[in-house]
Amino acid sequence: AIDANDAEGSNMGLIAGEKLSVEEIMTGILVTSANEGCNALAEHMAGSMDDYVVMMNEEAEKMGLENTHFVTTNGLPDPEHYTTARDLAIIAREFFSYDLLCRLSSTPYVEMPETDLHNEHNIYSKNKLYKNRDYEYPYLVGSKTGYTDEARQTLVSCAEKDGTKLICVILMEEAPYQFQDTVNLFDY
Repeated sequence: AIDANDAEGSNMGLIAGEKLSVEEIMTGILVTSANEGCNALAEHMAGSMDDYVVMMNEEAEKMGLENTHFVTTNGLPDPEHYTTARDLAIIAREFFSYDLLCRLSSTPYVEMPETDLHNEHNIYSKNKLYKNRDYEYPYLVGSKTGYTDEARQTLVSCAEKDGTKLICVILMEEAPYQFQDTVNLFDY
């Protein structure tokens, strides 16, 4: 799980054998796009990354996602790993129905606790929609950034005002326009 990705990619600095809670791993995934955290959580939940990907595809089918196929636990590139804005919006609608996920996906940074193998350290989000950031959006429920060379900047966000909840999906954008476009679409 730890060594399956390029060490230069997004990570939370997990060390093989380190013990963290599921919530701590989810925090790393949602705050700093921890690729190795996705793999570790997959192994924990399904026994292997491959078996977890099977579970992901089964869930995608149950959700009615018509143009999504998972190959990796973390969204890193593979020719057979794909989705659409529509399908991501369906996933986001479910995702943003959970208070814990909303809280974690609106967290700008976290102090990760000391473990038996790791000193306490901070992890940070690159999301500029959060409070006191360049594109702060006051009605934001939560938001998740993404980036690969092939996909470019991606951003899936949820905002709520006066009882109306909106989902915005931005794909294949260049920074910082994914944030500007999200704000403009929410305001529209």
